[in-house]
Amino acid sequence: MKKSELIAQFGKSKNSLTHYQAETVVNVIFNSMAEALKDGDNIEIRGLGSFAIREHNSYVSRNPKSGDPIEVPVKKSIYFKAGKEIRERVDH
Repeated sequence: MKKSELIAQFGKSKNSLTHYQAETVVNVIFNSMAEALKDGDNIEIRGLGSFAIREHNSYVSRNPKSGDPIEVPVKKSIYFKAGKEIRERVDH
């Protein structure tokens, strides 16, 4: 599902938001999640799963073309772990 499809789904719900309202709701949710992760907080949404930041240490790699060593800097990635409820819904 794409972001635009999620926004359209809000418009089809019983509460029937306008496209602009639905887009605002989705953007606020996504921006809030991004800010929380940026601040180092974990996010847990019951029934869906949890998001966390994992930090990867720096390491020395090699340029495949020249063979020269390259220092790869520390980087962060987002880790998602699906919750039990959504795993069960997908499996059945």
